[in-house]
Amino acid sequence: MPAPKRKTYRRIAVRHSYIHGKGVFATACIPKGTRIVEYKGKRISEDAADEKYGDDASPHTFLFLLDNQIVIDANHDGNSARWINHSCAPNCETNEEDGRMFVDAIRDIQPGEELTYDYNLTIEERYTPALKRFYACGCGTRKCRGTLLASKR
Repeated sequence: MPAPKRKTYRRIAVRHSYIHGKGVFATACIPKGTRIVEYKGKRISEDAADEKYGDDASPHTFLFLLDNQIVIDANHDGNSARWINHSCAPNCETNEEDGRMFVDAIRDIQPGEELTYDYNLTIEERYTPALKRFYACGCGTRKCRGTLLASKR
C-alpha cells in the first residue's frame, strides 16, 4: 500500500500589492527566524547579466547577485520569491548560504501581511536627486528613506 500523501501547506501567496505590482503575502502566522522561501532562478555570470540587462531602463529586475559573483536570474525558472517587494522597515531579510539565497523572517509576520526586505541597492555612481527618484521607494512606512538605494555612509 502506498504511503498516504502529505498535504502541502503553503505559508505564502502571490497577489496584488499596494507597494508595487505583485507582492508576496503570509497566509498563516510566520514566526521570527523562520526560513520562508529560497530565491530561485537561472544562474548566470555577472557579466552575462550585465550584457543581457545592462541597458534596461527600469530599476525593476528579478536579479540577485551572490557573493561568488553569480547572479540568480528569476526571470527564468524563478519562483514566488521574486515578487517580494522592498521596504525601508522590512519584516524579512535575505541570507546567502552555500551559494543559495533564502528569505527569512526577522520578526513575527501575521496572516495577510506583505513580506518585504530592504533591497539596499548599491551602485557606483553619485546619488543625485534624479537617481534617487529613478530608484524611488513606494513602501509608505514611517521609516521610508524614499529610495531603494543603500546609504553610502
